[in-house]
Amino acid sequence: MRPSVRTSVFVGIAGLSLAGTVASCAPSATPAAPAATSDSTSGATTAPSGTASSPAGSASPYQDGTYSADGTYVSPNGTETVGVELTLATGTVTAVNITQHPSNPNTRKFQGEFAGGIAAQVVGKSIDELNVSKVAGSSLTSGGFNQALDKIKAEAQ
Repeated sequence: MRPSVRTSVFVGIAGLSLAGTVASCAPSATPAAPAATSDSTSGATTAPSGTASSPAGSASPYQDGTYSADGTYVSPNGTETVGVELTLATGTVTAVNITQHPSNPNTRKFQGEFAGGIAAQVVGKSIDELNVSKVAGSSLTSGGFNQALDKIKAEAQ
């Protein structure tokens, strides 16, 4: 049995009316921040642009925004560079993106593993608490990350 158009319209209007009633009873809330997304090619996590700025009275010494810096480290193949982009909101990392600058296939492998695992270690944490030592089997890349992190801290203050 197929419902008539009149029944469907009535059910739709009744549903909208109920939704409006429920919504008007709910306490007002501020919109949630956009969710971070993951780039399947590099494994890095990024946040959409337009991250909200710090609320008034925030105790964070860091300005909200997205910051980038390169860090270097020494590997068995010589000096390597890794790019780091962090998005901050009230001193907390909301997104991270790693730009790989490999000089050889071995470095590409380790920087790729690092890029794939870094978000789990830094997103949602205070920038002042970060000191990465080993990520997804890559221990040397973290030295470049920490160097870039120091530059980002200085720039964000």
